[in-house]
Amino acid sequence: MMSKKMLDALNNHLNEEVYSSYLYLSMAAYFEDKNLKGFAGWFRIQSQEEYMHGMKFYGFINQTGGKVNLKAIAAPKTNWKSIMEVFEETLAHEKHITALIDKLVGQAMQEKDYATNNFLQWFVNEQVEEVANVEEIINKLEMIGDNKGGLYMLDREL
Repeated sequence: MMSKKMLDALNNHLNEEVYSSYLYLSMAAYFEDKNLKGFAGWFRIQSQEEYMHGMKFYGFINQTGGKVNLKAIAAPKTNWKSIMEVFEETLAHEKHITALIDKLVGQAMQEKDYATNNFLQWFVNEQVEEVANVEEIINKLEMIGDNKGGLYMLDREL
C-alpha cells in the first residue's frame, strides 16, 4: 500500500507533467505566430508527450488504489525574446522535471515502495532522452547563429 506522502507527491507530479504539456503548447503557439511550423510542430509533439506522461501518473495512481487529486494549472509564459531563449527555458524546465523525478525515486526508495520505484524508472530514462534532445537543438542553434538559411533548414528538420 502506498503512503499518503507518496500519493501526494505523485499527484503533485501529475500536475507538473500537465503543466509541462501546457507550457509546450504555449511555445508551439509562439512559433506558429512566427510562421515557424517545424518548431511549432516539434513543441506540439512535446506537449502531447508531456500530457501522456501525466496520464501515466494518473493511471498508476488509480491502478495502485490511490485517488487522483487534480490541481489548478498555472498559466504558462506566452512570449520569448528569441528562439534560443525558448530552448534554453525548455532545457531548464526539463532539468527541473528531472530533479523532481529523482526526488520521487529517492522518496520511493526511502519508503521501500518498490512498485512506485519500478514505475518511476521509465521516467528516469525518458528524462535522459528529453534533456539530450533539447541540448542537441541548442547546439544546432548555436552553430546556425544568425544564418537565416540555417534556421530555415532546422525548422524544416523539426
